[in-house]
Amino acid sequence: MMVAVQDTKTLLVKEKDYGTTAHGETVKEFTLQNIHGVEVKFITYGGSITSVKVPDKNGNFENVVLGFFSLQQYENDPGARPYFGALIGRYANRIARKFCLEGKEYSPSLNENSNCLHGGKVGFDKQVWQAEVLEQSDHQLSVGLSLHSQDGDQGFPGNLSVQVIYSLNNDNEFSIRYQAKTDQTTVINLTNHSYINLAGEGNGSIENHKLQLFCSGYTPVDRYMIPTGEIASVANTPMDFRENKYIGDHIRDNFDQLYKAIGYDHNFVIDGYSKEAMRPAAILHHEQSGRKLELFTTLPGMQIYTGNALRGNLKGYSGKAYRQCEGIAFEPQYYPDSPNQANFPSTTLQPTEVFDEKTIYRFSVVL
Repeated sequence: MMVAVQDTKTLLVKEKDYGTTAHGETVKEFTLQNIHGVEVKFITYGGSITSVKVPDKNGNFENVVLGFFSLQQYENDPGARPYFGALIGRYANRIARKFCLEGKEYSPSLNENSNCLHGGKVGFDKQVWQAEVLEQSDHQLSVGLSLHSQDGDQGFPGNLSVQVIYSLNNDNEFSIRYQAKTDQTTVINLTNHSYINLAGEGNGSIENHKLQLFCSGYTPVDRYMIPTGEIASVANTPMDFRENKYIGDHIRDNFDQLYKAIGYDHNFVIDGYSKEAMRPAAILHHEQSGRKLELFTTLPGMQIYTGNALRGNLKGYSGKAYRQCEGIAFEPQYYPDSPNQANFPSTTLQPTEVFDEKTIYRFSVVL
């Protein structure tokens, strides 16, 4: 076990036991801290990010992500699963019923009516990942999380080996790199499901946060939350965040897509996609605290979710109840239901290929 003394002038990694699952598996907690005192905590159960502490304009640190305070809550969360801070796979977002691959039909695990949501009933968020502290530098520290998903896991083909690297640097950038290999043709879509509230976890709605998305299009959904196949322009709709505006400005507008999702729960098409190219995806700003988040990714799309299923029955990290709009999830990913949508970027992974994508969360303060 790696232990370090608290010292905000040096990069440090701390590791400790977090708990034991109902099946007897040991879960570890890791803490990454940079020279400015910015701190990221995560556990090996689901690779779940449990806390991200960043300063406000007065230098006060607060946790800005939603999450639980015990392993038992992560294992036994009631009702609709919130996936707080979790790594999502094999397939992030939704697949409608079945999909075909190389002429063969596959039936993934259905856990949302007739949909496979976030990998099925026992997705990557419900697995204990193996963790290893990676070689450090004077500027950045990293921990690698690995998982093996067997052929047929949740109905998906191929033995899949996954590594996710969490890194924190002295520029207050937290990054996630996703890598995977398969031994037979499969489909894959990986992301992280952290909910952000720059006012601080449990401190009210994110409707007063200003949001800018570098997205000119989005994928409308049907009543089952499956994309229709259309890539629609955001222009002249409540989906248009190309100019900085408050999240709450139009969330209750008379707009069919908002009724279907009970708010924002849509895949946005990030402008300028070119495979493996990093580009801006979103900027979130909370004026009162001064906290700002800039998000960059190599991925083609990003699900924006305003916590529409949170209804006050979950006790969060600080003991407060979470309700709708208490956090916003940015989920950079490939588009939902891509295996059934020929005009969407392909999520097929061949044995000769490596899935390799990255997302960066850059925190700063606006005075």
